[in-house]
Amino acid sequence: MRTRGGSVALALTIALTSVLAVGQEAASAPAAIAAQVQPSATADAEQTARPKRRHAKGDSLEGFNRAMFSVHQVLDRIFFRPVSMAYKKIVPKVVRKGIRHFFSNIGEPLVFANDVLQLKPKRAVKTFGRFLVNSTVGIGGVLDVAKTRDFRLPHRDNSLGDTLGRYGVGPGPYIFLPLVGPSTLRDFSAGLAQGQVLPSVVDVPFGRAEYRVSQGVLTGLDLRAESDESLKALLGSAIDPYATLRSAYLQDRAATINDARPSAKPTDDPLDDPLTDPAGAASEASPAPADDFPLDPAPPAEPAPAPRAP
Repeated sequence: MRTRGGSVALALTIALTSVLAVGQEAASAPAAIAAQVQPSATADAEQTARPKRRHAKGDSLEGFNRAMFSVHQVLDRIFFRPVSMAYKKIVPKVVRKGIRHFFSNIGEPLVFANDVLQLKPKRAVKTFGRFLVNSTVGIGGVLDVAKTRDFRLPHRDNSLGDTLGRYGVGPGPYIFLPLVGPSTLRDFSAGLAQGQVLPSVVDVPFGRAEYRVSQGVLTGLDLRAESDESLKALLGSAIDPYATLRSAYLQDRAATINDARPSAKPTDDPLDDPLTDPAGAASEASPAPADDFPLDPAPPAEPAPAPRAP
């Protein structure tokens, strides 16, 4: 009986131990699964919490613009710059200046229209006078006679984008397109609209494809050739050429729009523009303009009388 009782007790002990082991395995299974799932969940949480890359202010299309800037750099290096430098070397300077003045004079009526729309009658009169002088005395604008001392009517840029900005239309997102360069949504759209004015008013020759293609090619090559040194100085040592060009363009456009508004006050402090060297601006502002007449020399100061002896 003792043997049987001991056997029964031993069997009960083994069965109880087996049941406890199975229970522990069943209890530890969810913990093991949770331990395997926890790293991936943690990684997902970290990825969700990780901040996304933000674009610069005013450049909501930065990814697209940077890609287009890279394409432009390649095209400029292998095609646009070599052709523009060849144009500058082959075509004489006097011919290039004549072509530049001719196309600039054709755009003076659009400058006049924007002067009127911006409620600047004095500037509009000067623009009209400049167009009249260069179209007659200047042989259709080939010679820029209006800027000489006899007339003192220099060229002043003005566009539909300036007019829209003067009346409060925001620039919109920054845009960069290959072989077109930097712009904004407002200026790019206004440029397209303004480019259709002359062809709509005078179809021949301004509406002909031959004229429009030749104008775009010649003005583009001339502009690229003349701005080569400036681009080298601006982007040559830049850590981020794209951001540097964007900053320079947006600052220039903001200053232009600010000057077009009636409440704008010109600032003479060179520290207001971070791209301007204050020392350089001060040295450049000191000499008188080339067109101004020289001032008469001041009379010599009379010597002070010698003190009398007591």
